[in-house]
Amino acid sequence: MLIGIPKELAAGENRVAIIPSDAKKLIRAGAEIQIEAGLGAGSGFSDEEYKEAGVTIGESRDSILGSADIILRITKPSEDEISKLKKGAIHVSYLDPFNEHGLIKAFRDQGVTAISMEMIPRSTRSQKMDALSSQASLAGYVMVLLATTKLPRILPMMMTPAGTLKPATVFIIGAGVAGLQAIATAKRMGAKVVAFDTRSVVAEQVRSLGGKFLEIDLGETGQTKDGYAMELTEEQRQLQLEGQKKQIAESDIVITTAQVFGRKPPVLVTKDMVAGMQPGSVIVDMAAETGGNVEGSVAGETVDVDGVTIIGNGNWANYVARDASQMYSANLFNLVDEGWDGEQKAMIVDFENDILQGCVITHGGEIVNETIKNLIN
Repeated sequence: MLIGIPKELAAGENRVAIIPSDAKKLIRAGAEIQIEAGLGAGSGFSDEEYKEAGVTIGESRDSILGSADIILRITKPSEDEISKLKKGAIHVSYLDPFNEHGLIKAFRDQGVTAISMEMIPRSTRSQKMDALSSQASLAGYVMVLLATTKLPRILPMMMTPAGTLKPATVFIIGAGVAGLQAIATAKRMGAKVVAFDTRSVVAEQVRSLGGKFLEIDLGETGQTKDGYAMELTEEQRQLQLEGQKKQIAESDIVITTAQVFGRKPPVLVTKDMVAGMQPGSVIVDMAAETGGNVEGSVAGETVDVDGVTIIGNGNWANYVARDASQMYSANLFNLVDEGWDGEQKAMIVDFENDILQGCVITHGGEIVNETIKNLIN
């Protein structure tokens, strides 16, 4: 089975779908791998390293797309690229299937099996394939570092002959994978860390990392079977905003991490809250690219709003492209390995497999994921 890996075309994208060591493991399992020349340059992997692993360099991007049985990549393809894939091929990447209906229909019409990395089930067995979590963990780390570069003060307490510098206060809203990593990073850097999440069950995790959990009585809340926070009622949302307002005003850095897959994220920091922060304060909006948690954030940009810096850069894991590539590559390797048949030396799409049931969107000329099928229809 030929696995093809084209270069990422998104502006500034430096990550790579497969690193040489994982390519070598796939080749040992019986796969052939072709890559586009210069594939790993942005994350520090040379063509020579891939060749040493047994990978061949394809003649052109189009030849790779047209001949591969499996395409592995990070970002979603264009509809034009889908038309170049051969019928029966398997395409694996982020797809944003809740919003990219035209893309999903193009996969269906081309007879391509489309696997969405966002749709990997949140289960113990699938953790090693969960790219959303692996990249979010790195995002949590990166967001703290970016905030410190814009903050006109240091994070830790420092005792000097000129006096004592108080520690900076970092407030993190959302204690999922990204939020917990942000808490741990800010705490290691010496900040005073406060965090809030609508799921009170995560309070102990916040405390175990050295953070203080902000108590806001929202009434009955919970989480989904996949561990995501459940949507609040409008009354609960207002209680959350009021409960956070004082803490936001007292914080030097605020980091929001509430991304909601498939729909617009909630607004967690309003204009009046931004206005109430001290000049020089910094906000990082993890969800800026999909609508934003912060009023005034701009997708892909860092802006100044009345002396408060709001960072909405996005693609956070790309700032640490080498480690992000290593983690994403491991996720892809484990996914391919999950469906790999050693005798046939091929990846088999088996709908009895609980992991593939969730993440395969199209197969055999049909949209097979019931949630996406109902949404598109």
